[in-house]
Amino acid sequence: MSYKKEIIDLRSRPAFLGEFYGSTPGTAGYEAAKWLNRRVGSKNDEHFTRSFTLDGFVDDIKESGITKAVVVGRDTPSLTVSNDVIYDVVKNHKELVGIASVDPQTNGFKTTLDEIERSTKQLGLIGVNVEPGFGNPPVHADDRDFLEVYDACEKLGLPIFIMSGPTTPNLEHTNPAAIGRIARDFPNLKIVVYHGSYPFVNEIIGVAFRYENVNIVPDMYLFQPGSKLFVEAANSFLNEQLLFATSYPFRPMKQTIDDFFNLGFKEEILDNLFHRNAKRVLKLS
Repeated sequence: MSYKKEIIDLRSRPAFLGEFYGSTPGTAGYEAAKWLNRRVGSKNDEHFTRSFTLDGFVDDIKESGITKAVVVGRDTPSLTVSNDVIYDVVKNHKELVGIASVDPQTNGFKTTLDEIERSTKQLGLIGVNVEPGFGNPPVHADDRDFLEVYDACEKLGLPIFIMSGPTTPNLEHTNPAAIGRIARDFPNLKIVVYHGSYPFVNEIIGVAFRYENVNIVPDMYLFQPGSKLFVEAANSFLNEQLLFATSYPFRPMKQTIDDFFNLGFKEEILDNLFHRNAKRVLKLS
């Protein structure tokens, strides 16, 4: 199917950000990136080598038909890609927008709040990413260490991005019941759930049914067993709460777009999934 309108990729990272993303051939990280690509259906498990440079990354975005890609770093005890690095990646490219990351468990709330203010007001990053399930110790998303982050983002009008998925150290922390509690307690907070709480697909759909401020980004897990429920839900009530993403470098951009068309989404909701929902959540003009 040919789609000539805007496509916003809600989760993308160039490989050069670090070994975890496959930046260095011959390393464990490079092999792990290839392994994950194969697990989620990539036809070429080394496609991401093109993003060893920023120019290669941006060229891949343009050639795939993606209008804008959201670049997100990380701030966890085991892996940090700083907000300054994300700013340097996105600052000179209209195709890129950046999301800040914070770790209140490690840094405490005062430092974390200062970083939220700095990275959004000074650097111009347009949302905040947290990864409670990858903390030290791993915790549920509504752990008390993170509540003040959600409160700050709600007051500042910033979307919060919450990492989930089957690669968390303890899979029970992916259970989206905690997302429901956050959505209930912070009704004006735009919540974006990366990886769509996979494999708890039915559960996160139930949470999103109850709370319209919950937005789901299944990204690479949309192509895994059990994820057809996302398509079924989007074709009914969820079409304003589901957003497209590739999860690059762990899935190819162009292949993911092509595969997305073959999942069975109704043609009349594609604009929502590809760009309208993203523009609303990210406040893009």
